[in-house]
Amino acid sequence: MIDLNDRKQNTKSGHRIMTGMILCLFGLCLFQAMWAIRPPKKPQKDDRVYLVHSDELKFDMYSQVPDAQIVKGHVHFTHQGAQLWCDSAYFYQQSNSVKAFGHVRFKQGDTLSLTCDRGVYDGQNQMLTARSNVVLKHRRQTLYTDSLDYDKLYNYAYFFEGGRLIDGKDRLSSDWGEYRMDTREATFRFNVRMTNAGRLITTDTLHYDTRRSKAHVTGPSKITQNGSVIDTENAYFDTKTDQAEMYGRSTVVDKEKTITGDSLFYDKNTGLARGYGNVIYIDKVNKNRLECERMNYNEKTGYGWATRKVLAKDYSQKDTLYMHADSMKIYTFHINTDSMYRKVHCFDHVKVYRADMQAICDSLVANSKDSCMTMYKDPIAWNGGRQILGEKILVYMNDSTIRDAHVVGQALSVERMPDGKNYNQVSSKVMDAYFTDGVVRRIVATGNVKVIYYPMDDKDSSLIGLNYVESDTMRMFMNKNRQLEKIWMPKPQGTLYPMTQIPPMKYKLPEFAWFEELRPTSPTDVFEWRGKAAGSVLKVVKRQEAPLQHLNRQKPTVIRPKEDYTK
Repeated sequence: MIDLNDRKQNTKSGHRIMTGMILCLFGLCLFQAMWAIRPPKKPQKDDRVYLVHSDELKFDMYSQVPDAQIVKGHVHFTHQGAQLWCDSAYFYQQSNSVKAFGHVRFKQGDTLSLTCDRGVYDGQNQMLTARSNVVLKHRRQTLYTDSLDYDKLYNYAYFFEGGRLIDGKDRLSSDWGEYRMDTREATFRFNVRMTNAGRLITTDTLHYDTRRSKAHVTGPSKITQNGSVIDTENAYFDTKTDQAEMYGRSTVVDKEKTITGDSLFYDKNTGLARGYGNVIYIDKVNKNRLECERMNYNEKTGYGWATRKVLAKDYSQKDTLYMHADSMKIYTFHINTDSMYRKVHCFDHVKVYRADMQAICDSLVANSKDSCMTMYKDPIAWNGGRQILGEKILVYMNDSTIRDAHVVGQALSVERMPDGKNYNQVSSKVMDAYFTDGVVRRIVATGNVKVIYYPMDDKDSSLIGLNYVESDTMRMFMNKNRQLEKIWMPKPQGTLYPMTQIPPMKYKLPEFAWFEELRPTSPTDVFEWRGKAAGSVLKVVKRQEAPLQHLNRQKPTVIRPKEDYTK
């Protein structure tokens, strides 16, 4: 008979065993569940270089390359998507590298291929060193060199013993160069040369974007094209659009002209050229020069302008002519034809200086068709001791030398006498001045002519008196020293006053004005504007015009015969 206490004890032991089994089973299920939801381990990237094929393979631990497998015949390696073919190779499996010989060919993807005579591929650092007859092709770019290192990891190649890149019509060469496959940008240094459609660029450093066909040169550089030479230290050239941007004081020189500026821009397709910052334009054929801060010119239309510190120089004659205006514009008519001519508009604060002639006006128009220079709004011109002014002055040139001047409206000629106190004076409606060798030799005044002049004694050149004359027409003749020789007037009316009996009000005409303080005194003085004092400007004259006589309301052309004063 079993003791009751023993039965209770056995029951407790059974319960403990059952509980332990249940806990073990629960833990096993929980572990399996946790293992089931754990993400699988990613496979590690295979960095090994694999030998795909060779006709022959051997290993000789006693050879010159005891740690290499020697493979020959149709050798083919692969490494992370890159392929390498050659005639023979040393395969260093432990260092994960290959020395390839003979007809070496490397390919990565569909866009990059390389050929050479021999090379070393380091799978550990993903570097390929190619030597002898290296040809690298990437898309449409081809690079030729004898020594090239290609970094497969960072996707760029560089050469250091001379190389050349061909990109369509662009040809580039240098001693050292780098090409990046991801950006398709190349950098060339030392003895760099680039050619394209007749353009030659020589520089020490050139950056080239093959995608946009845009070159950037830095450092002293020279560009030659179609007889033009560009010197610059910082410039961009687009070989597709023929656009150029030049910075850092660049100069463009050809047979006919030279242009220099802090920044120059040129678009061959549109013909537009722009210059900024101390721009200097030199016309070597016509011997003139233009300086300004901003310039714009279209060679196809012949239109251009210049502004800010504008200074035009004409050095075709013995004495240089200097002209300043706030702005200048040029218009070309019938461009590229035999009948081509130009008009130059100068406006606001125009001043002209030459040793023998000076002038000021508000605006000026020069026309190459008739070699005429027209000055508007209070123009004044000086020649020696003579001052001429009017509402409008037309100056006709002959090879940069004044031939004659035509003064229209309120014309006034004033000549200061040697004593510095008295003045020969002529006022009229219209006045013509004729020059010989740049010196005024004859003046013809027409319409309401009033004259004050001082006859001189031929013996001692002393003043005899003051002669006041009124007439409809007058001719004055001067010698080569600009001194009055004689005056001719038909039916004159006047009075001769001895020097001691001149009435005070007769010394000057009512129209008299002497603007010596406004006269330009030097080439640099043309930049200093000194306007007329209040009340000294020409009065406004209201002019009556005849009624229009045509239905189309166009004014009829009136041709005024010009009198021959040589008779």
